[in-house]
Amino acid sequence: MARAAAAEAFSRRLGAAVRGLSGAWYNRHMAAADRAIRARLPLVDLVLEVRDARVPATSAFELLHRRSPEEPDVRRLVALNKADLADKSETEWVAFMKQRGCSCIAVNSHSRESINELLNAVRGRIREIKLGVSDCTGTVLLVGIPNVGKSAIINAMHQIGRIGAAEKGKLKHAIVSSHPGETRDISGYKVASHPNIYVLDTPGVLSPIFANDESGPRLVLTGAIKDSLVEEYEIAQFLLTVLNLRTECREWENLNLDGDKSSFADAIPTRSCHTKRQYSSDHTQDFIVRAVRQALSETIASFQGDLGNENDLRRLVEIQFTHLQNAFRISAETIEDRNKCVAVKLLNLYRTGRLGHYTLDHVPDVRQEVAA
Repeated sequence: MARAAAAEAFSRRLGAAVRGLSGAWYNRHMAAADRAIRARLPLVDLVLEVRDARVPATSAFELLHRRSPEEPDVRRLVALNKADLADKSETEWVAFMKQRGCSCIAVNSHSRESINELLNAVRGRIREIKLGVSDCTGTVLLVGIPNVGKSAIINAMHQIGRIGAAEKGKLKHAIVSSHPGETRDISGYKVASHPNIYVLDTPGVLSPIFANDESGPRLVLTGAIKDSLVEEYEIAQFLLTVLNLRTECREWENLNLDGDKSSFADAIPTRSCHTKRQYSSDHTQDFIVRAVRQALSETIASFQGDLGNENDLRRLVEIQFTHLQNAFRISAETIEDRNKCVAVKLLNLYRTGRLGHYTLDHVPDVRQEVAA
């Protein structure tokens, strides 16, 4: 309990920085997308809401939950994307959503098998809505906050759907980026035949006001808010408090720099010269990742302070930044530049799953407040 309280101090500081932005991410493009999505909601058969599986409650699409009582309910399917980056032990989210009366499925947009499961779920819902008629057309509105992987999902669904369709043609791809806010327009893609299903991809919309103080730091850490709006150093400090209080980091203590194959099998796959790199948005070599993991585990194991004390936890984070400069082989001239380089690289490793799998929202903590 004391450790959690100490970590909350870092969360509050980052949360204050996010609140200080006064919704700066909610620009005119996002406001226009908000209006366009609201206008289309009553016109589609199904809403596919994409959330980040690491923050299933925090990444809820607020627009769906602040509709007036006069507006009709929307038929909805929730996809918890990036399930491959979430803690596999946090498996109760899908069941929890279903208990709340909302269809839900965990998704990895980079897995063909997972996308097929999602397509089958969408087909099933459309057939229900169309009363089992196979020769019909269904429309799906894909919505979500920025950077939850909507465009990656729609590209994968479109590719698989077109391969299985009777007619072939040139594929139309949505723009995929690791930076939030890249999708600006609403575009349609055919993803299935019999029944014909068209999905409308929409820009990510993030409310300028958050439901609670924990939302801002978690959204910044998972990349829903651009790093350029907040100091990367502050985000990385918050990340280190999360890592320091989890057991996974301590298990790295038994790993060796040679990379015990069994120890690293889950997070750092071995590859030959001819093996395609698994992390499309991260180019850090495996031996650097091993050095980073070892630096973190050794600093935690050798630390003599109390992690439940805010000042001691801050001191550990500062020590870790120093060790990580060596692990990342950073040689910038000023301490500010070195810390920024460490922060950027560390955040990228976290966001690509190379520091393990973490779910920041826990079902028991949000039972009363999550909108399902």
